[in-house]
Amino acid sequence: GVPAMDGSSHAHLPLTGTASLVEQLDKWVLVVLRDRRNFIGCMRTFDQYANIVLFDAFERHIVDGCFADDPVGIFVIRGENVILLGDLAPNAEEIMQKHYRRVTLKEIRRLETEKRAEDAAERVQETRMKKMDRLFDDLLM
Repeated sequence: GVPAMDGSSHAHLPLTGTASLVEQLDKWVLVVLRDRRNFIGCMRTFDQYANIVLFDAFERHIVDGCFADDPVGIFVIRGENVILLGDLAPNAEEIMQKHYRRVTLKEIRRLETEKRAEDAAERVQETRMKKMDRLFDDLLM
């Protein structure tokens, strides 16, 4: 390690900030973005802003017990959009296929569209219920 001014070694101290990304270089990582998209790829480089470059990357879509991968190749991610970055377990695919069913991209996109429609319908229903609750509160007071 690098000797400190007092002669002791700091080799045991972990890297902090963007320097800690050095440990992920040339490893397969999972990156979760602020918009909740998931990318998997081999992390090749990063900069002082934690912008990262993935090689052989793909976006992993997961919906209701199903998943599909959309290859994107070389992928640059702005550091400000990353909420999670971690090493991918060596048996990640095995674990994934144990709990989720692999489907085609066409199928996962159909499922995503259905899920968005369901979520929108639920939000509309929740808004209606809140309005009704407020109306009853006003009428009964």
